[in-house]
Amino acid sequence: MIPQDRHVPERLFLARHGRTTWNLEHRLQGQRDSPLTDEGVAQAHAVAERLRDAGVLTVCTSPLGRATQTAAIIAERIGAEMIEVPELAEIDHGELAGMTWDEIDELYPTLREERAANRYGWAFPGGESYAQARVRARKALSSCGWAATGAPLLVSHEMIGRMLRAELRGLDPTNALALRHPHGVVFEITRSSEGIL
Repeated sequence: MIPQDRHVPERLFLARHGRTTWNLEHRLQGQRDSPLTDEGVAQAHAVAERLRDAGVLTVCTSPLGRATQTAAIIAERIGAEMIEVPELAEIDHGELAGMTWDEIDELYPTLREERAANRYGWAFPGGESYAQARVRARKALSSCGWAATGAPLLVSHEMIGRMLRAELRGLDPTNALALRHPHGVVFEITRSSEGIL
């Protein structure tokens, strides 16, 4: 947890981007991109409806297209300012971005075992690890705190989202990696708890 940083919001909302084409194809996206599906667009509209009366004035978004498209839909609907925060981008999947796990298993037959041995510290080939991404998550929370009026909405991704939640709530790596964030779900998070809006 980072209580010494007074610019980290005491309370925020966190949404994952809507479902994408590569989500449907079970391809790793990382910092590459694929477009929202019709379902993904509908999820963004549904999130906006849930946030309509939450008092969100600032939407901080990952710069990746699937997140900015989601954030733009939400920000327009609730009348909030949208700000891109580079540190909210998904964990860099390096050479594996765009691949399915079947394709990865064929090219890197020992990779799953290596990853399982140290999931938090293991870095994607040519990319980054959860441990490295957690440093970015800390910076993202501070940036959003500086930029936001009141409790902001952060629109991001599942893997970096784990690190955002862990950093805000002071979770250890094991508990952080156990977190899940389905599409269409909005978390309301404080330093001590989180719940679904």
